[in-house]
Amino acid sequence: MLTDEDRRHLAHAVRLSRRHMEANDGGPFGAVVVSGGRVLAEGWNQVTTANDPTAHAEVVAIRRACQAMGTFSLAGATLYTSCEPCPMCLSSAYWARIARIVYANTRDEAAAIGFDDAFIYDEVPKDPGDRQLPMVHAPTEDAAAVFADWMRKADKVEY
Repeated sequence: MLTDEDRRHLAHAVRLSRRHMEANDGGPFGAVVVSGGRVLAEGWNQVTTANDPTAHAEVVAIRRACQAMGTFSLAGATLYTSCEPCPMCLSSAYWARIARIVYANTRDEAAAIGFDDAFIYDEVPKDPGDRQLPMVHAPTEDAAAVFADWMRKADKVEY
């Protein structure tokens, strides 16, 4: 169920999407990370202006929120976004420990205007060898040793 606060923050994300789309900053996407009723960060699509295919609105907002908070965990925060997150943005939200996502447009609506992520959603559950992007497993002793050393590392910061 949406609250008035949810509607307000979602409208904020949608306004960001429009403002930055009209400014030719990137695609029509905006996002806001909120915790405890406070906006931690805003983001908008910057793929074409930053020449960064990972600069989606949600990822930008998550990065900024983590920097502002001085932590890699946004546990308890809500991500408000103008569109259902793509697989990368959804994964980023999980990694950031976002508690909840509220979105306006659906991925099907995004696909209808040229932002179709269905291929990626279909590729992710496949075995690595069955994906369209060739993947070659090449284990090495050095790589295994790094993982073994991580397991023994006394001062590691787990995430």
